Amino acid sequence: MKLGLNGCFLPDSMDDITPAMCRRVRDLGFSGIFTRLRKDNPHTTPKAKAQALRALLADHGLSMFQATGYWQNLITPDENARAESVRTLQAALRLAGWMGARGIDTGPGSMNPNGPWFPHPDNWTASARKQLVKSLKECAPVAMDCGVLLSMEGHQLVTLETAEITAEILDEVNSPWVTCDYDSANWITLKEVWHNTEAINRHFDVLGKHIVSCHAKDVWAEDKLALHLQDGCPSKGHIDFRTVLMRMHALSPDYPILPEGCTTEDLPQVVAYFRALAAELNIPILD
Repeated sequence: MKLGLNGCFLPDSMDDITPAMCRRVRDLGFSGIFTRLRKDNPHTTPKAKAQALRALLADHGLSMFQATGYWQNLITPDENARAESVRTLQAALRLAGWMGARGIDTGPGSMNPNGPWFPHPDNWTASARKQLVKSLKECAPVAMDCGVLLSMEGHQLVTLETAEITAEILDEVNSPWVTCDYDSANWITLKEVWHNTEAINRHFDVLGKHIVSCHAKDVWAEDKLALHLQDGCPSKGHIDFRTVLMRMHALSPDYPILPEGCTTEDLPQVVAYFRALAAELNIPILD
């Protein structure tokens, strides 16, 4: 497996990624990054600027495992809005290609106006699934042309609400360039929180051929009268990361594991945690 830095001290603009920052990433034990460059508009960022970042990362032996997909609404019934979302995602793929990114990560979006990961009853309709398939089919040729994996992330609150529905949608899109980023916490239900090995294995059994990367995030139930499953830093909850690592390694030793939900202060502990698990499981950490 490969370990990638996900967020934390990484900035929102490629202008702010420096040689010193790259050395810090390497010193922490990561061989690549996933950065959400929210301030770099995919429609207007110059190719030369993206290529300069690509060269900087290469000079320090770093890969860009993932870039952001900008979290647009791919399921809206408003065809004008959907077309604009597709145009943004296509631009994100091109920008990622210029940066040398292996892939981009995005969700399907949400009909909730307050955020792309917030719940709305229209997220789970047949219409939303149909619109998502249409959007992804329109982006697949661009992903192929750019050599960038379009990795979809699911969650119980959005259209990709289960591994089974995600597999159905990706099978319908039917492109090797439209794939899945597996997030270890997003599909875990209340009754699975404390004993999630069976659920994780089911996710991989259903989706294995589509999974190309992993956001390694933990989850736990909070002591509240209204149901709340809190996600966060690996090793602070109940996710069976041994099974996650074994299943990811079985798919490919080259696939990146990107710990998520961490603060910058958590990083040394998190790297040590995954290195210890990898050593226990005899899984090499590749550079």
